Amino acid sequence: MVTIDKIFHASTVLKKIIRPTPLAKAYGIAPWCDLYFKPENLQNTGSFKLRGSGYKIAMLSDEEKAKGVIACSAGNHAQGVALAASKCGISSLICLPDNAPISKIEATKNYGANVCLVEGCYDDAYNKAMSLKDELGLTFVHPFDDENVIAGQGTIGLEIVNDIDNIDAVIVPIGGGGLISGVAYAIKSINPRIKVYGVQASGAPSMYNSVNSGSIQTLPSVSTIADGIAVKRPGDNTFDMVSKYVDDIALVTEDEISSAILALIEKQKMIAEGAGAVSVAAAMFNKFPVEGKKVVSVVSGGNIDVTSLSRVIERGLMKSGRSSSLLIELVDKPGQLKDVSRIIADCGGNVTSVHHERNGNTESINGCYLRIVMETRDYDHVQQIIEALKSEGFKIVSKE
Repeated sequence: MVTIDKIFHASTVLKKIIRPTPLAKAYGIAPWCDLYFKPENLQNTGSFKLRGSGYKIAMLSDEEKAKGVIACSAGNHAQGVALAASKCGISSLICLPDNAPISKIEATKNYGANVCLVEGCYDDAYNKAMSLKDELGLTFVHPFDDENVIAGQGTIGLEIVNDIDNIDAVIVPIGGGGLISGVAYAIKSINPRIKVYGVQASGAPSMYNSVNSGSIQTLPSVSTIADGIAVKRPGDNTFDMVSKYVDDIALVTEDEISSAILALIEKQKMIAEGAGAVSVAAAMFNKFPVEGKKVVSVVSGGNIDVTSLSRVIERGLMKSGRSSSLLIELVDKPGQLKDVSRIIADCGGNVTSVHHERNGNTESINGCYLRIVMETRDYDHVQQIIEALKSEGFKIVSKE
């Protein structure tokens, strides 16, 4: 059983392992509420996972430590187990999905673990780890469905209520449910008035579906840029705790997650991975009734692969109207491109890409298509440019 005493004990044990992550005030991200971030993306290993794995490993017997530990992970738990095991001087074997970001795989190795790549997603890595656990006699460190792991994550809840007064709500990402279980239990034990909201990616809604149906559901597949919370099935313990202590769960889309990552970079100078940004996306896109409230979003991790960051940023720019593409039908004669560029520039837009295509199914036999990609301020700015182009006789075929 998870108890508040166990969470307080975990807080004491973890002082030698974790780094303090004081709350950070948010600026310009969700101005309708008083928003703060719990920046676990700045934690050692770049994720909150070190807390749960660190406490779990610290509580092992001498015999268990001598044999070593095994874990499975999409990446962040792997790094937490690897570092915690290295600090205790014990060996660790980590099973990771083969589609985990290369940066997470290499970081896990650098923290001292042996790595076993498994084809598939987290759940496939879990099955492989359970097989190796029995074969090699290792102690399994579950990423979320373990009372000591949950207690370790619960220390985040203690720190939030200690760092700031009069909190109205805390928004927490959900994958398997270990983080929100610990945070919700800690917060509700201290102040039941505080709302605890959970967020999942729409491409991996395992806990959302389970809670809404009243029983644990297993997804046939998951697909999301928030790889750290791409879990097909929540834990038995975490499902029970979330059902009891979490006030509501919402889903965010891939575009909303990308917009949140971009907003954190631009306005907060903070890097978050997809899983860490879902709680910010929920505040940005009004998933919960937090207007006028004092709210904390837990930014659970920052281990985003740099090779995918540019794609995420581009998606965020498109979602927020900061980047847009217009397909324009033109009469193929001199000066058309010049006029289009002039109109966009006069409206304050910036053309970044031009593609001219003569061969196309246009209304006029002398027609052609022009695709323009441009930087804009927002959706209203895009519409202003479209209206200006139309007023000078240009036909807009489509916009993205």
